[in-house]
Amino acid sequence: MKDKMAEKEKTNSELNDTILLEQTMQYEKKIYDLEQLIDIAKSFCSTLDFSKLLESIVYISMAQMHVLGAEIFVKNLITNENLILETSAEKLSIPVNSQLSNKLLELNRPVTFQEILNQKKKFSHIDVLEKLNPTLIVPLIQKNHLNGILVLQERIAIGDDDSYSDYDKTQIMSIASLASVAINNAALLEMSSTDMMTHLKLKYFFFNLLTEAIDNAFVQNENLAILMFDIDHFKKFNDTYGHECGDHVLIKVAELIKQSLRDTDVASRYGGEEFTVLLNKTKKEEAVLVAERIRQAIEDNDFVFNNQHLHVTISVGVTVFDADNNLVYSPNELVNQADKALYLSKNNGRNQVTTYSVGND
Repeated sequence: MKDKMAEKEKTNSELNDTILLEQTMQYEKKIYDLEQLIDIAKSFCSTLDFSKLLESIVYISMAQMHVLGAEIFVKNLITNENLILETSAEKLSIPVNSQLSNKLLELNRPVTFQEILNQKKKFSHIDVLEKLNPTLIVPLIQKNHLNGILVLQERIAIGDDDSYSDYDKTQIMSIASLASVAINNAALLEMSSTDMMTHLKLKYFFFNLLTEAIDNAFVQNENLAILMFDIDHFKKFNDTYGHECGDHVLIKVAELIKQSLRDTDVASRYGGEEFTVLLNKTKKEEAVLVAERIRQAIEDNDFVFNNQHLHVTISVGVTVFDADNNLVYSPNELVNQADKALYLSKNNGRNQVTTYSVGND
């Protein structure tokens, strides 16, 4: 009898030890996951660059949820009317006020694509999500507004199971909450530093970036170039066809400038019909090639306004920071050099590129 009781006590003790071990492991996992969330929050707060932030959200979500791909929709910063797929070359969109968007806001939790399909309503724009082959759809909600949609794609199966547990869904919703706040902050900065007409950076923001770029170029002994553009005879477009025509020309010129640049380059609307471009790690010869490419693209473009074909050209000034040959400490000084070269382009007949030469002021 005593042997049986001892064996039972031993069994109960082993069972208790097993339960305690499982509980300890669960607590340790929760602590680890909380530490991960703190690190994720720090990562999201470390940048206000909109594109870099979205990239960070996608990669962190992929790693945490063990998926092979992810995409993210965010509100259009200018109109706020559509959720735009910003992480893909294919610019798909879903209206912010669509039934689908409202349903995701109402659910306020991660859902599988099948759950959406099983809803009694047939949602318009569901085909947009379907193209991305989603395994989980996560709403990004900030202050009761849908800021975006995170779409998780093919999941790496653990054993034979590739489904999401309730714990997984809680984790990704926590990440989504952090992401939504970060997106909102980055969007505010993006909007406050962007010209609403041309969607280029504003002058003051450009100067902030240029100050930092000059410091980096000096420390790393690299070149950087500044291009300054002015639309030739811009006043005639306003005087002849009205200010709406002038706005049309400004918007199209800005588009053509952006199309000719790398992702790392920064274009700004300097003021009126003037634009500036910052080219990091760029020597004089390369800067002139970029300036000429932009000048040629604008001259060759068919500007059409109210069935009127307009011939638009620009004059360009180029200068290059060089620690050995053109060491400047002030962003104003570097921009003034580009402006002087621009003046020479205009003075010598317009529609041309001129480079600044040290000592020829």
